Amino acid sequence: MWRILTNMFSYKLSATILLLICYSFYNPTDSGAVQITQNNLDMVLASNEVVFINFYADWCKFSNMLMPIFDEAADNVSKAGYDPGKVVMGKVDCDKEGAIATRFFITKYPTLKLFRNGLPAKKEYRGQRSVEAFAEFIKKQLVDNIVQFGSIRELQDLSEEKRHIIAYMDRRDQPEYENLRKVAASLKDECLFHAGFGDASQQMHPPGQAIVVFRTDRKTSTEPDETFRGNVNSFDELYAWVTDKCIPLVREINFENAEELTEEGLPFLILFHDPSDTESVKKYKEVVTRELLSEKHKINFLTADGFKFSHPLHHLGRSVNDLPVIAIDSFRHMYLFPEYSDMEKPGKLQQFIHDLQSGKLHREFHYGPDPPAIDNEIKVTTPPESTFKKLAPSKNRYTLLRDEL
Repeated sequence: MWRILTNMFSYKLSATILLLICYSFYNPTDSGAVQITQNNLDMVLASNEVVFINFYADWCKFSNMLMPIFDEAADNVSKAGYDPGKVVMGKVDCDKEGAIATRFFITKYPTLKLFRNGLPAKKEYRGQRSVEAFAEFIKKQLVDNIVQFGSIRELQDLSEEKRHIIAYMDRRDQPEYENLRKVAASLKDECLFHAGFGDASQQMHPPGQAIVVFRTDRKTSTEPDETFRGNVNSFDELYAWVTDKCIPLVREINFENAEELTEEGLPFLILFHDPSDTESVKKYKEVVTRELLSEKHKINFLTADGFKFSHPLHHLGRSVNDLPVIAIDSFRHMYLFPEYSDMEKPGKLQQFIHDLQSGKLHREFHYGPDPPAIDNEIKVTTPPESTFKKLAPSKNRYTLLRDEL
């Protein structure tokens, strides 16, 4: 009898050990990373300033390779001593939570996305996949991006190539500053943020009242400084205003932001210019602001360094010697605005955009001008292929590579 009981105990103990071993390898969710579902998603996003999410699928080997690394990083972050509500790392099983994957346009696994104040960042995380890299990334997200100035005189030396948000406040620990800090964290790539306190800013605001001012990039714009007229204590109001100011109607495209601009899905109206030629940029911005404001939801207005983007110019049959040049890239073809000097003729640039939207540009590229050709002959041509669509992110590209592990 004793032998039977001993054997049964040994069997149960062995089975338990085996179960624990199997469970430790099989269960990918038993870690510091918060398992996010449809039931807790909105609460997690609303109650934390920074949320870093791993969107994965159990069947994906790349997801399985990343999971233990991400979980270990989440454990380390949870032990790092950040204040409650500052940061959390989470994960979403996209097979089980298809609605979440659809909501955030997840099409490949694993995808790592940062959310700040409930809003997704424009670009997914594509840095190194290691515990140390994730920890450093999280640390950088919580850095205060506002530069303090000690006197009004310092504001005279701000870069004229950048856009600026300038705050005049009594002290750093007031709630208005905390709102501005959160806004700056989201828009630090679009504007430079500055704040002065006490005596350094006293002459610019009444006691007890915070003032926030936008200053444009004076090198390529003629807009005057503008003061925020809303409630600085309202994060939503302040964020909306700063977003409108810091993400201007006309933006510069470069190799760092080309991917996120293509992801917006709108055709590009681009001024290619010599980087030393700021006058053409100012004129272009003035025309766009004056005549094309109603088109901003249909097309992206951009400027581009014609030397860096000489390849698209080559496709258009132009070179840096022809700058400035205006063109539309529809992500299928590129269309050349015939004469740059016609830009300032009222209605010319707007008609160019309307001709794209009506299909006229494409039709005339293929069949010649709209008026009937002589002897009913149709001249067939081929427009240059889009160049900028090649800078868009691949819909099938994994975000994890073997050599990153």
